[in-house]
Amino acid sequence: MTFSDPQKNIQQFRLIEGMKVADLGAGSAAYTLATAKQVGNSGRVYAVEVQKELISNIKNSAIKQGLSNVEVIWGDIESLGGTKIQDQSLDAVIVSNVLFQAEDKKGLVEEVKRILKPKGRVLVVDWKESYRGMGPHPDHIMSEQSAKKLFEDGGFTSDRSISAGDHHYGFIVIKER
Repeated sequence: MTFSDPQKNIQQFRLIEGMKVADLGAGSAAYTLATAKQVGNSGRVYAVEVQKELISNIKNSAIKQGLSNVEVIWGDIESLGGTKIQDQSLDAVIVSNVLFQAEDKKGLVEEVKRILKPKGRVLVVDWKESYRGMGPHPDHIMSEQSAKKLFEDGGFTSDRSISAGDHHYGFIVIKER
């Protein structure tokens, strides 16, 4: 049994040196740190988190690992302009384990669309089920089909699925324009 491995998921996302990427709902910073290593010193990772107590943890983790390309932002990922990131300034966005807890899912998709460049990519990873109570409450889980439809209705095109572990699904969508 394997749980979702941020490092493996980021490798499947095919980020390249110099990209600008946002990790929305950065939480424990697992995706932020894996992404920062992938895009290198010429790249930039914006770790956006609403819980203030997690902000300093993310900063400290980046510093401990010698990553100077991480910028931590206290922001709201569900409202337009809430991430404080410039319009159409990013190559890619990561939305991992946040759909199940997002109250305004359409607002989240609109914000992702706002900050992404045309043809920018989004990696979506979330829970398939509430595995033995370790994952979210079953009522909060959003199916992969529903998640894809949410992004497609928001102006994204499905690219491909990734292998995200036994209890998670993962897929990549591309901003149409």
